[in-house]
Amino acid sequence: MSILFHGRAQGAQLSRISSIQRIQMFFVSHLRQALSSLGELWRAGAASMMTVGVLGLSITLPSTLYIMVKNAEQVSSGWEQASEISLFLKIDLAQGDIDQLLTRINLWPEINKVTYIPASDALAEFQELSGFGDAIAYLDKNPLPHVVLVTPTDKHAGPTAARLLLNKLRQEREVDIGKLDVEWLKRLEAILTVAKELVTVIALLLFLTVILIIGNTIRLNILSKKDEILVMKLVGATDAFIQRPFMYTGFWYGLLGGLLAWLAVIGLLWWMSASVSAVSALYQKQFNLTGVDFNTLLVMLATSIFIGLAGSIISVKRHVRDIEPK
Repeated sequence: MSILFHGRAQGAQLSRISSIQRIQMFFVSHLRQALSSLGELWRAGAASMMTVGVLGLSITLPSTLYIMVKNAEQVSSGWEQASEISLFLKIDLAQGDIDQLLTRINLWPEINKVTYIPASDALAEFQELSGFGDAIAYLDKNPLPHVVLVTPTDKHAGPTAARLLLNKLRQEREVDIGKLDVEWLKRLEAILTVAKELVTVIALLLFLTVILIIGNTIRLNILSKKDEILVMKLVGATDAFIQRPFMYTGFWYGLLGGLLAWLAVIGLLWWMSASVSAVSALYQKQFNLTGVDFNTLLVMLATSIFIGLAGSIISVKRHVRDIEPK
């Protein structure tokens, strides 16, 4: 027996496939199916472009809104850091007491900068800007108090932290009145929070819609190839092998849709840049829209590919499994 099957054993050893060859065959098979699915999209023409357009435009809207919100946050953060607390000192306060106050608050970790404005300088500035120079000259004494301008650190420049710092400064015995206009910052912060939630809701609804559209498109492709799938299963093809081209179709939908969305966002921001520059010029500020960088492209592509794969997987796992030869 050993002599009869000795040659067959050697042939089996020669035909055995190594691990490296298996890995090569795996990647070659995937590459072949990926290119084949891309070729089918190309041959479909208008139908494929419509699906890619729906996916791309669905990602364009939330992406543009998200970039606008991020730019608004950058502007608001710059305003918060520029906010100052005005401390009006008590009338007839001795200079020694003022110096002690300035020395104390300069040591606080919440404070970045302290600027002292004497009452005489405040009166001179008011006289120059108000146009009542002759009338002010008849005053017996200076009615304006000494003022201390306090600039918080970046960590304490937000509305809540600045309000806590203001309450702390008001407790100093030399301070008569403390002012900080943070109400508009709170309103802006609330608007930005609502905008973020709105962008999230819109994105989720659009993404769910696109997943359903891609899933239905893949389902129609599967049904159109039902006879081909039956033949493949009769000759021993596994469900994973049959499902792979349809999943690559979803991948290509996502990749092309993400590239289209990225180009559309660039075009929209370029179109809005003129209006944004006109508004910033009214406030004597220079501001340019930012956010369309390489990281944004990667996020958009990853999101788009995930949506395409999700739609294809949902449809493929269900309908390919249901097609069985009788």
